[in-house]
Amino acid sequence: MKQQLTISFIISLFLCCSVTLHAQEEEVEMKKDSIQLRYGLRLGTDASKLIRTALDDDYSGFEINGDYRLSKDLFIAGEIGNEEKITTNDFLSVTAKGSYFKVGFDYNLYDNWIGTDDMIYTGFRVGASTFSQTRTNYTVYTTNQYWEPQFSSSENVEFSSLSAIWVELILGLKAEVLTNLYIGANVQLKGMITQDQPVDFENLYVPGFTKTFDSGRIGVGYGYSVSYLIPIFKKNRNKVITKKEVDN
Repeated sequence: MKQQLTISFIISLFLCCSVTLHAQEEEVEMKKDSIQLRYGLRLGTDASKLIRTALDDDYSGFEINGDYRLSKDLFIAGEIGNEEKITTNDFLSVTAKGSYFKVGFDYNLYDNWIGTDDMIYTGFRVGASTFSQTRTNYTVYTTNQYWEPQFSSSENVEFSSLSAIWVELILGLKAEVLTNLYIGANVQLKGMITQDQPVDFENLYVPGFTKTFDSGRIGVGYGYSVSYLIPIFKKNRNKVITKKEVDN
């Protein structure tokens, strides 16, 4: 009798565990599905430069940016643009203007849900700029300002054919708000490799690199992008999906 009860208890326990495991398997059921990745050219502009051009009388600029998907998470990317910036302080007024381009790659760190194509990415760029610096006026500082007037000049002097090369580390995001339409934001940490300096004064602003800090090689930047993806082809990729993802 005791042996029959023991066997019945074991069978009941086994059935209970089987039902529980089956329920869990239903909840986390896995299957392989084929999703389509869009490959194409994404082109856009830096909206922050357009906004700044409209609001800041001392600045004008425009940038076209783009990327192309090489694999699931890797994109070749670049920017090309033009900037003009007037920098003024108590002793100097200089206008920097010129063009620049940057090329490199972006790597997507974000694992998208099925049907989405957003990015949280890190990137690397090599940038180059050709520009000119025009000194519109300057004042020579003297320590004995009471007895001697400070020398000032309003003669325009232009230093042309200047160039600079730098590298950038980028952290940013892009979100698809409508089909193929993306908005994004990014921050850039820049390191100057080489630059041409005008005679008798230093670069205060380099197009593409932005503001320089007391001859330092480190710079920072930011951008807000609006871009559109021009699809060229789609490529299937197998992905293991949970039942929860499918339901969502």
